[in-house]
Amino acid sequence: MDSLTFADLSARLCLPQDTLRALLARVDAAALAGGSEDWIEMIAPGAEPDVKSALAALRTSGQAPAPWSADRLAAVRKTLRDQALDGFIVPQADPHMGEYIPARHQRLAWLSGFTGSAGLLVLHKDAAALFVDGRYTLQASQEVDAAAIETRHYSKPPAKEWLCERLAAGGRIGYDAKLFSIRQADDWREALERGGARLVAVAENPIDAHWPDQPPEPLSPMVPHPERYSGESLDDKCARLSKALQDDGLDAMMFNQLDAVAWLLNVRGNDVANMPVSVAYAVLHRDGTVDLYIDPLKRSDALNAHLGNRISVFAVDSIAEGMRKLGAEGKRIGLAADAATDWMRTTLQDSGATIVLATDPTELPRAIKNETERAGARAAHKRDAAALARTLKWLSDEAPRGGLTELDVVARLEREREQEALHRGPSFDTISGAGSHGAIVHYRVSETSNAAVAVGNLLLLDSGAQYLDGTTDITRTIAVGPVPDDAAACFTYVLKGHIALARAKFPAGTTGAQLDSLARQFLWRQGLNFDHGTGHGVGSYLGVHEGPQRISAAGHAKLQAGMILSNEPGYYREGAFGIRIENLLLVRPSDVAPDFLEFETLTFAPIDRSLITVALLDEEERHWLDAYHKRVFEIVGPQVPQPVRDWLLAATAPI
Repeated sequence: MDSLTFADLSARLCLPQDTLRALLARVDAAALAGGSEDWIEMIAPGAEPDVKSALAALRTSGQAPAPWSADRLAAVRKTLRDQALDGFIVPQADPHMGEYIPARHQRLAWLSGFTGSAGLLVLHKDAAALFVDGRYTLQASQEVDAAAIETRHYSKPPAKEWLCERLAAGGRIGYDAKLFSIRQADDWREALERGGARLVAVAENPIDAHWPDQPPEPLSPMVPHPERYSGESLDDKCARLSKALQDDGLDAMMFNQLDAVAWLLNVRGNDVANMPVSVAYAVLHRDGTVDLYIDPLKRSDALNAHLGNRISVFAVDSIAEGMRKLGAEGKRIGLAADAATDWMRTTLQDSGATIVLATDPTELPRAIKNETERAGARAAHKRDAAALARTLKWLSDEAPRGGLTELDVVARLEREREQEALHRGPSFDTISGAGSHGAIVHYRVSETSNAAVAVGNLLLLDSGAQYLDGTTDITRTIAVGPVPDDAAACFTYVLKGHIALARAKFPAGTTGAQLDSLARQFLWRQGLNFDHGTGHGVGSYLGVHEGPQRISAAGHAKLQAGMILSNEPGYYREGAFGIRIENLLLVRPSDVAPDFLEFETLTFAPIDRSLITVALLDEEERHWLDAYHKRVFEIVGPQVPQPVRDWLLAATAPI
């Protein structure tokens, strides 16, 4: 037989055709790399080559979503009226409170048309407003139909205030308790009650009933993450964290955040784009044992051997039953107020559990990288630097000739990174913004928006990668031909702020909020600013955005040795250009004085010298830049071919 029909496959696998189609749809909904066949073992363990080949041929990239229509708002509003609700709150969230969420839970995009990674829609019976932060104000205004939905900055006024102004006493506002953290639900409940209204949990999300092509839950293998990359066994992690539970008088701690589960158990997956995690829940008990809730299809001999006897595995669909059992036993359960969902709290409480709002015990250990993770981050960034250098060399040759587009740059950079050892895909969707698109802070190029990388414009290129030993994130702003008027001065003010933060030395106990102004001071002197944080935490082959550390006005966590953060000041001129310079930094002890800290720069790529107004730099800043560029050449030069090395030597020449 030359090829197997779908019916043949169904028969060979002893699976009904509808079941096989459903499984394949779930695989398509995951974030598996093109050409990957790891998933086949889940569906057809021990399959013969012809079956494997036929299954691989059936994989698709998914169908394009239907275009947005205001009819969606009308349909959901009708359902709300039928339930005597005056409105409904739609966050960009899933039951695991992650930044990157499966396609099935992209309800905000379906209802509003907005595709950013952060936002909230308040659907009132007579009005609708989308609230976004400064990263997305331009994008939202371009994607959302202003005739149907207002686009507002999240604090002007806050969503709660906007809604309360439109509610009469006795108003009822619906929400999906599986999509709200405990803290979010409490904040909304309190705000509405002050105005005489109520927050009402819905039994079923009203959007789902009107979303005919809603994707299914994703399905990809859960795989062990070797200790040679994690630096600590899952047994040691569970024992260490269970001691913290005992000290806090807790019987167990529940985890719904996917990166927390992945870190604790040294497992990874591909259920979610850009973040190597599997959909799962975990319960850590005070004796150091763990209940892991995953799709049974994700179990394999390798995973079972890795998990060992400490971990009991249950079907993910039984998580509610598991919580009710904990409640029936009268357990004291820890939940993180910013991560655990209101549904988890309610289910446990209604079953008899005592809820203790506690800090996620994995948060700080994840943030403070051990020696293995620090070494892995350094190694991953060195390989990443070679891929970026090859891309920048290609860009310097091709862009001035014309004909390149934003998507061309994305594709080339991805191809270069794929050549590097341990590469596992992007850590976020590459931002390739030419000209005015660079002013959209989190611009995401598409076939529709794809613009030419035109001579006389700036290109803002923000990208990152996942490697088995680390996660990268870097931004460079590149001049294509002549520098636009005023851009060089603005670039130099951004660079001065970047250098000030990179050179900072500070006492232990300093927070990111205390350092944030270092990166803004030179822009502020010119009456300029940027409406996003200066730096975010970064995981170790996990989330590219990780807490609790951050450098921003809201960065209240104390910085500690081993934390990795970004250093990314910027400036954005709407309709003209965007500027951002980003390196990752590792917090380390400083020899300037006892109990002082400083930053080690992890990222190595040339900073465009043609955009620098040298006269605006002082002697120490010039020295830092020359020393940085010298280090870039020392690290990257030996890794790249001679033509790239020659280009790099010129790109890193003393200023």
